[in-house]
Amino acid sequence: MNFIVYDLEATCWEVDIPGRIQEIIEIGALKINEYGETESQFSSFVRPRENPLLSDFCRRLTTISQIDVNRADDFPTVIADFIDWIGYNDDEEYLLCSWGFFDQKAFERDCRLHRLDADWCRPHISLKHQYNDINRLAKPIGLRRAVEREGFDFTGTPHRGISDAENLAKIFVKYQDIWAY
Repeated sequence: MNFIVYDLEATCWEVDIPGRIQEIIEIGALKINEYGETESQFSSFVRPRENPLLSDFCRRLTTISQIDVNRADDFPTVIADFIDWIGYNDDEEYLLCSWGFFDQKAFERDCRLHRLDADWCRPHISLKHQYNDINRLAKPIGLRRAVEREGFDFTGTPHRGISDAENLAKIFVKYQDIWAY
């Protein structure tokens, strides 16, 4: 089985307006085998359709520039590459692993927006919630805090898909034999 440890970034605003749709703007992922070894990684920006201009808040939070998303492929193109990379088309066994449920819901939401099948994103676990249970924490904590709590350095740029996925992989591998799936 391959474990797809991933993180997404999405369009965001300092103040939410009801009805405004968040769209994925970056996918970062590592494919980890049953021995805890990273087999490969996937990293891509995604051009949003509904709200193509990133807010100042989003650009500051993620460090993703308008040029990054303008030059990116659209969601259907990027997600086809991602689905192929995870092994879905080759009937490889995989499990998507993210820090919380936001990322899985974002995949499902963007698939609906683009009228694409979302069955591929259902084998999923929230490492955040399991980490909380394993460590008997009173409430879930953020990724950076969990990484540092485990004695690892948080590396890369926070709120960037590939950096967050790489940091999450440190926790995933440490607890690989404990996760319930």
